[in-house]
Amino acid sequence: MRLLLDTHVVLWQLSGERELSAPARKAIAAADDLLFSVVSFAEVGIKASVGKLDVPDDLQERIADSGVRTLGLSPAHGLAVSDLPAHHRDPFDRLIIAQAMTEHLTVVTADARFRDYGIELLEA
Repeated sequence: MRLLLDTHVVLWQLSGERELSAPARKAIAAADDLLFSVVSFAEVGIKASVGKLDVPDDLQERIADSGVRTLGLSPAHGLAVSDLPAHHRDPFDRLIIAQAMTEHLTVVTADARFRDYGIELLEA
């Protein structure tokens, strides 16, 4: 199984702020591929710059050291956003949804609005 981890999922795992659901923990442990979107790095950077989020200086290294790979943003991902209905207004989440659709990934998230897009989800 190939999993795309939503931004908050990785932040929760690194900080210990919130424990993931048992099914999410099990799927992550057994996943063939764990991915974190470059879009999430942008989201974290923007939120940190406006004081909404404290981010460790070594975030990128900690994510890489955990075995999670970074999923880049391709032209196809960006253009796929135009085909999405407006169920979700957050541009970062819309890009993550487009990436999941394009790459046929299961998203691990606590955001119930992702369900409206018919993508494979795993409740965080």
